[in-house]
Amino acid sequence: MKYLITGGAGFIGSNFIRFLLENDSNANVLNIDKLTYAGNLRNLSEVQSKHANRYMFFHGDICDSRCIEQIFQKHVPDYIINFAAETHVDRSIVTPNVFVETNVLGTTNLLNIANAYWYNTDIGNDYAHHKFIQISTDEVYGTLPEDKPELKFTESTPLDPRSPYSASKASADLISLGFAHTYGFPVIITRCSNNYGPLQFPEKLIPVMINNAVNGKSLPVYGDGMNIRDWLYVDDHCDAIIKVLEKGRIGQVYNIGGNNEIRNIDLVKMILKHLGKDESLIQFVKDRPGHDRRYAIDSSKIQSETGWKPKYEFEDRLKFTIDWYLNNSDWLESVKSGEYLKFYEQNYKNR
Repeated sequence: MKYLITGGAGFIGSNFIRFLLENDSNANVLNIDKLTYAGNLRNLSEVQSKHANRYMFFHGDICDSRCIEQIFQKHVPDYIINFAAETHVDRSIVTPNVFVETNVLGTTNLLNIANAYWYNTDIGNDYAHHKFIQISTDEVYGTLPEDKPELKFTESTPLDPRSPYSASKASADLISLGFAHTYGFPVIITRCSNNYGPLQFPEKLIPVMINNAVNGKSLPVYGDGMNIRDWLYVDDHCDAIIKVLEKGRIGQVYNIGGNNEIRNIDLVKMILKHLGKDESLIQFVKDRPGHDRRYAIDSSKIQSETGWKPKYEFEDRLKFTIDWYLNNSDWLESVKSGEYLKFYEQNYKNR
């Protein structure tokens, strides 16, 4: 089977490609990535050497219709997994138009071209051998109250995006569902909680804290640090996507969570403890605008319909992730470009 993976040089996309090729000997991967600041082909150097006969890379933009059409003309993928997205909330506050272009218009472009190539004009809707997985986020649901821990996001929770990033992802979700209901297009949406693991770009919470602590820099914690997130190890996420691809129902949404609700400040302290660093490195900084207070995922639907459940314990995989960054300092240095440093200064220096 041919898989078109968009955004496959990014954190989750590259981990998914590695996971897929290691676990499915019949999978052939077409990877398209724009290679923005967060895309890194070094993430896939092992794949390129180990699975060269089953892996192909295209440098391109999902907003570029001609590029996407050329891939379909030559290869006609069976499945599309759309990881391609601008994902960092802080960046979306500064440049929201970029998020609309990639997350909304880019997704629409993919849907439109896939629909044109997969639709059988002779017999009507015949998508039996095709599926489109739209990778979304729990952030489209908004925020949950801290004093009601029993409340969690379900697939029927009303959408209430509170940042340009989450609004752009909610928009892409609605367009995807519009294709499913209008054309019978075989799209399924997954909404995951915060991912962590190797190869994550160091603008996200965990790699930022690891990098700063190792280098003796202050660890900037937004507000009072009491914001709660549900953490999901990236390989658990990859496994969930495969299960949805195999057993998920067309036109449905599946929440994917790790059942690991942790306050940001507690997570930062866990990282410092594992590194043997003092908590005096913690620096509370001005909170970002519209910072959601709590996310929590109810994954009962995907578990009951596909049999998936998270396999990894949080503390064990957190330690594994920290050690990975310690043992791959060359990778970390290579991705900390001038653009990243400029963004870091802009985002944290004056807080």
